Amino acid sequence: MKWPDPVALSAMWSLPDGYRNESLKRADIPALIAAINVWHPDVAVGAASCYLREEFYVEKVSLAGETEKDVIVVVTRFNDELAGMGSWEREPDALTLYARFGAIAPEHRGAKLAVRAMEFGERLGRAMGAGFIYGMATLKIPNMQLALERAGYQLLGFTPGYDREVVAPGIVKRVYEAVYAKVLVTDEELLRPDPKNLSPKAKALFDVLFPT
Repeated sequence: MKWPDPVALSAMWSLPDGYRNESLKRADIPALIAAINVWHPDVAVGAASCYLREEFYVEKVSLAGETEKDVIVVVTRFNDELAGMGSWEREPDALTLYARFGAIAPEHRGAKLAVRAMEFGERLGRAMGAGFIYGMATLKIPNMQLALERAGYQLLGFTPGYDREVVAPGIVKRVYEAVYAKVLVTDEELLRPDPKNLSPKAKALFDVLFPT
C-alpha cells in the first residue's frame, strides 16, 4: 500500500474554486497545530490529541519529500490561508484504510470540505488496493454521522468508552462513538460467515446489519 505521489493525490480531490490541497510539509507543522487548536479545541484530550503534538508528525506522518510512513496529512488552503485538514492511516497487512481525523476552519464549513474529504478517502483507498475504509464519528452532534451516511458509509455499531472528551469545563469522560465503514470490494470477494459459527446474539445483530 504505497501512498500515491503528490500529483496523483491532488488529482483525487474535487474542490470548489479557490481551494487547493497539498501534502503536509515539515515547515507547516506549527501553523497546522495552532489552527487545529482554534478550529477544534475539544481535541486537547483523546485519540486526536496527537495532532496537537509536533513529535507525532515527525515520527508518524509521511511529510512531503521525506520518508514514507503509515499516516498522511493533507492540508486544504484557500488562497494561502489554511482552511482545513484531513488525515488517513494505511493498515498494509489488512489492506485497510482508516480515516483518522479531520478539521475544518469555521469560516470554510459551508464549502462542504468534509464531504470532499470523504470522497477523497474512498478514491485513495481504491487507488492503494484497500478493500475496506472505516472511521469514527462523534455522538455529540449528528453532522458527521449524517455526512458519512449520505456518502454511503454503513453504521456498524458503537464503541462504549473507546475515546475521551471534555464534556464540561474541567471534566473529561470516556464516551460512545459510532463506527462507520465502507467495503471497497465486490460481494464476490467477501466471505459471509456460516450462521452455525455465530452465537445467537451475534447472528441476530449480523442479520440486522447484513441481511441477505
